[in-house]
Amino acid sequence: MPLFLRKKQSPTLTYDQERLEPILRSSICTGETTAGFLEKGTGHYTEVCLIRSPGDLAAFRQKYGIEGEIRKTY
Repeated sequence: MPLFLRKKQSPTLTYDQERLEPILRSSICTGETTAGFLEKGTGHYTEVCLIRSPGDLAAFRQKYGIEGEIRKTY
């Protein structure tokens, strides 16, 4: 059993770009920001992760392969 293991990189996940839109949702009261996906047809929001720093946002973008601007809602 090796003492030092390399951390495996998680593969890039995919999402249905026709049905889902990546958005950042920010609370007006607390300023808490979450990243997730909004269903275009129903308006249902699915939270994926909490954004505490620019590194969290970069990790979200890398995990799902998102490029370009992400819309922010309140």
